[in-house]
Amino acid sequence: MNKTKPKSPNKIFKFWKNIGPGLVTGASDDDPSGIATYSQAGAAYGLSTLWTSILAFPLMAAIQQMCAKIGIVTSQGLTATLKKHYPQPVLYIMLIFSFPAIVMNIGADIAGMGAVGNLLFPSIDANYFSVLFTVILLGLIIYLPYQKIAAVLKWFCIVMLVYFVVPFLYKQDFAAIAKATFIPEIHFNKEFIGILVGILGTTISPYLFFWQASVEVEEHKKHLIVNKKIMTEMKNDVDFGMTVSGFVMYFIILTTGTVLYNSGIHKIDTVEQAAMALKPLAGNLAYLLFAIGVIGTGFIAIPVLSGSLSYIFTETFGWEQGLDKKFHEARGFYTIIAISLIFGLSMNYIGISPIDALIYTAILYGLTAPVLIAIILHISNNKKIMGEYVNTRYLNIMGFAALAVMTVAAVLLVYFTFKS
Repeated sequence: MNKTKPKSPNKIFKFWKNIGPGLVTGASDDDPSGIATYSQAGAAYGLSTLWTSILAFPLMAAIQQMCAKIGIVTSQGLTATLKKHYPQPVLYIMLIFSFPAIVMNIGADIAGMGAVGNLLFPSIDANYFSVLFTVILLGLIIYLPYQKIAAVLKWFCIVMLVYFVVPFLYKQDFAAIAKATFIPEIHFNKEFIGILVGILGTTISPYLFFWQASVEVEEHKKHLIVNKKIMTEMKNDVDFGMTVSGFVMYFIILTTGTVLYNSGIHKIDTVEQAAMALKPLAGNLAYLLFAIGVIGTGFIAIPVLSGSLSYIFTETFGWEQGLDKKFHEARGFYTIIAISLIFGLSMNYIGISPIDALIYTAILYGLTAPVLIAIILHISNNKKIMGEYVNTRYLNIMGFAALAVMTVAAVLLVYFTFKS
């Protein structure tokens, strides 16, 4: 009689254990600012922009894979690699553009979280929530070691599952959804092109490039030798993270593009407006889940935003860095994180509205993204830097497609920004 073989470890738990930086990066891509952009698209144009999630996924996945490979192979972040192999003016231009863009992004996210907190608990002012969330985030980032931060952020990603539920709390036309998903619809006017540029800018964001490379260095410090197994695990992690990001983007556009658009609500400027508009139309549960998702994604995105900025600064100036280090071991690293959070919070009090911050951020990201993508492509195809792990043909095709799309987006962004 044959003995039954012992059961192999649960594949789902094994997969969950192996994923990390890619999932967190993907989840942070759908921050409160991103949710506001997707909500604007859905409310203004219904299902017309659903197809952008199909376009964006392979492009952002390819770029994030390249950044991850750079971090793993060189054991350096993207900024340190730029510093070593490119003229210093390129590095300083990136620094000049990145600081205000990321700080304004943080500010818009903190404001969005505070406003949604006020929606859930109207008796407490939104500013109090913004301060509370900032203090909690600062404490978590400074006092938790990297592995615990990564674990906390990874579990926070589960909150994003709420967006997969919300659209089904409302009656849907599945034939119209399928058509909008696979047949692109484009309106050649300033407003629609502006929405497309905004969607691309918030999904293929430069701060994610820096974060992905640097956090892979943190993740793989224990590995002395780079091998194909590590690269395969990284690819699976990044692909899974970008898939989650794409689905969240898709379902937010679907939610607002059916519930709000079909009810005649076409003007949404902030995430709290989107949440409030959902309440009478799709019910309290949809409203509650949407609002909780905003706060959850903020807790994922803000550590990534502030961390990426700190990696940029510390790698530029050669300071001690790393989320695995204690405060006294990397004072400069954590000081930059604290400054970025404080500056972001202070935007609420100096007259820069979250909507203005989103516009300025989109402009700065839009201008820097094509340059960075071109540099990432150059590094990824340089055998002196990457050795046997230079880009595959597929990654190059997707990378150059991303470069072309983001260059066109940047040109259109500048044109529509300065057009009288």
